[in-house]
Amino acid sequence: MTRAGKAGPERAWPEALTAAIRNLPDHSGLYVALSGGLDSVVLLQALARDCRSSDRLTAVHVNHQLQPNAGETENFCRRLCESLQVRCQIIRVEVSATPSGDFPGTGGLEEAARDARYRAFRSCLAANDLLLMAHHADDQAETVLFRLLRGTGVAGLAGMPAFRALGNGALYRPLLNFSRQQLEAWAAEQSFDWIEDPSNQDQRFDRNYLRKAIIPALKQRWPTLNRRLASTARACSESDQLASSLGRLHFSRCGTSDGGLDISLLAGLTLVEQKNLIRWWVGRQQRSPPNPADWGGLMSAFIDSGDDRQPQYCGDGYVIRRHQNTLYLVSGHSATGDQGVPVLPGQETAWGEWRLWLQAAGAESGTAPELQVCLRQGGERIRTRAGGPSKPLKKWLQEQAVPAWERNCLPLVKNTASASDEVVAVGQLWISEHYSGRAPASGWRLVLERDYD
Repeated sequence: MTRAGKAGPERAWPEALTAAIRNLPDHSGLYVALSGGLDSVVLLQALARDCRSSDRLTAVHVNHQLQPNAGETENFCRRLCESLQVRCQIIRVEVSATPSGDFPGTGGLEEAARDARYRAFRSCLAANDLLLMAHHADDQAETVLFRLLRGTGVAGLAGMPAFRALGNGALYRPLLNFSRQQLEAWAAEQSFDWIEDPSNQDQRFDRNYLRKAIIPALKQRWPTLNRRLASTARACSESDQLASSLGRLHFSRCGTSDGGLDISLLAGLTLVEQKNLIRWWVGRQQRSPPNPADWGGLMSAFIDSGDDRQPQYCGDGYVIRRHQNTLYLVSGHSATGDQGVPVLPGQETAWGEWRLWLQAAGAESGTAPELQVCLRQGGERIRTRAGGPSKPLKKWLQEQAVPAWERNCLPLVKNTASASDEVVAVGQLWISEHYSGRAPASGWRLVLERDYD
């Protein structure tokens, strides 16, 4: 445990800090990320002393269970909250990763711990809730340098935003304009205790190496390093906003009614504009932008390939595919395997990126039908109108202009009680009138929803 030192009676908080924590974005519930370190302790102490915040404030401590003092840190956070009469939520997470990447320590354990931490934070937030994090100006400088060395564009060099969406709520960083030195001075004035994370001394990790070995040397040469890098981050943020505006404008011209990109219109843009549009298009779906080794070759494959070719780019959890004259962004996660899964009444069935369930459509619904969701096996037939002719499902999908890659991963729902395993639904393209509409003939309504489209 580290103590800032004795400085006599408690002093008034500086006006700059109190103004920062009182001028918060609108919110319902208020949370603060509490690691037990200096920065988060100062933020929590300041918030708890603000009578307008303390009665509706919850501190969230994420225990990664990685350090020998993890239990001690958790107990410290709990005791601190008790002393401040602030609610404390402890979330223990499992982190397992081996350091890997272009540089030793890049990604791996650091990144896995960060991902687990943010998943925990997202799980806490309801609509309009706000999570405060104690990142400061030195953290911002470290982030900009770290991203520069990893290789990034202006979005990465914009650093950490003061405000952004997080799960159902939002994240806000009120201390970005203050240095760690200022926080240490305020902690000394108030005689605060905090816990040092021993892993912060391990220079095998890239961020620690920057923090301990590189940034101090840079500050010796350029004492205003934080201010210089903050200026760079602001300029890059403005450039990123302009790029987003241009991407939105180009999408209004090149976008299709179903959310794709018209290839003939895309071909009329310069390569730089094409890259920017595709990055914006992918980013708006909350996906990591593509980073191909050869943008020119990728765009040439998408634009110049014949209709019989199906070029694609595989990103992180998604695939960009060409179908006829359109680029589509589709999920890279699909259900696999030949075994069907039952669709039960009142119970949600997860199937790849789809969710299915049966609803009773009336008081006299009777026995639920025996339905099962599965992939195409080949040879299925479909009868889209009661009493009408049936036709091969393959031919029907072609008539509906369903892209080839979608045909083999769409969920088929079959009635397994029928002699021929009658197809009663094909994704959201068609659901039999026996299981759809205001008054389905079977008395049961089949619901299909896609998590990502």
